[in-house]
Amino acid sequence: MVGKVLLAEPRGFCAGVEMAIKALAWMVRLFPPPVYCYHEIVHNRLVVERFRELGVVFVDDVREVPAGAPLMLSAHGSAPEVVDAAREEGRFVVNAVCPLVTKVHHEARVRAKQGYTILYVGHPGHDEAVGTLAVAPDAIRLVDHDTDLSSALATVSDPEKVALLAQTTLALHDWEGIRDDARTRFPSLWTAARNDLCFATTNRQAALSAIATRADAVVVIGSANSSNTVALAKVAETAGCPKVLRVDGPDELDVDALGDAAVVGVTAGASAPEDLVQAVIERLGPAEGVEVVHVTEEDEYFPPPRELRDLIPDDDDRGRTASQVLEELTRR
Repeated sequence: MVGKVLLAEPRGFCAGVEMAIKALAWMVRLFPPPVYCYHEIVHNRLVVERFRELGVVFVDDVREVPAGAPLMLSAHGSAPEVVDAAREEGRFVVNAVCPLVTKVHHEARVRAKQGYTILYVGHPGHDEAVGTLAVAPDAIRLVDHDTDLSSALATVSDPEKVALLAQTTLALHDWEGIRDDARTRFPSLWTAARNDLCFATTNRQAALSAIATRADAVVVIGSANSSNTVALAKVAETAGCPKVLRVDGPDELDVDALGDAAVVGVTAGASAPEDLVQAVIERLGPAEGVEVVHVTEEDEYFPPPRELRDLIPDDDDRGRTASQVLEELTRR
């Protein structure tokens, strides 16, 4: 039986996910179905399923979207040619790219114009990485965080003009290792004054680190295709937690797999809604209750995409969390 749950704080939805989910919810309310979305709005299977039930159609090619239809581009960022193609044929396009991803795109454009070779640390095939690589394809080299820098370094023509950028959802430990290696090889390496990692990603990893060393087991809530969720599981393993489980939600949680774990840590990736967290805790049924381990405050708010701002009242958007919006839509 589980004795106590250590609940990481912060956890769950980040500001970018909050913005994207609420924006898609507004589109569901404003437009007759179907509303289209290019790629999954966020990498969470249950969130995507909820929107499908509300009539949202997810596509992997914007050319599948009928002329004049409402179309959202996902929070992970899209290639420039995808954005241009989406806006053809009179579609009403809402670009829900996270502002922190937009910052990386801007850095890539600027460094490419200045003649830099850009080493981009990211996961091959991830939507965010695909979109960023397309911003400056002739200048950017993908560095998988699990591989050595050597193959990318062979393409560097001027060692004095090398820049290092990153997918925003990487594990801090992975980023720092590659950054330090690159600095050793390229003393003139350019990096952003503040690294590209999302503050929410870093905060969630710090909060998990604070509980992982105290826990007999850790449950990370989030989907397998969520980069930041996978990074959280790796953080717990690196901290030495003997048992780490990743689950989409309570239905996937095998309490027996926890064995005799008396203290269980719980956290959630940046795309996982709070109701799943509470449902997992209920399934764990801790006899000694829940201890919230608070690391830092998060009060960031990203306003709706500019395409929607004239269509919705500002107070209505600020006054609800994305989890509340999902619950309201589900009850409709």
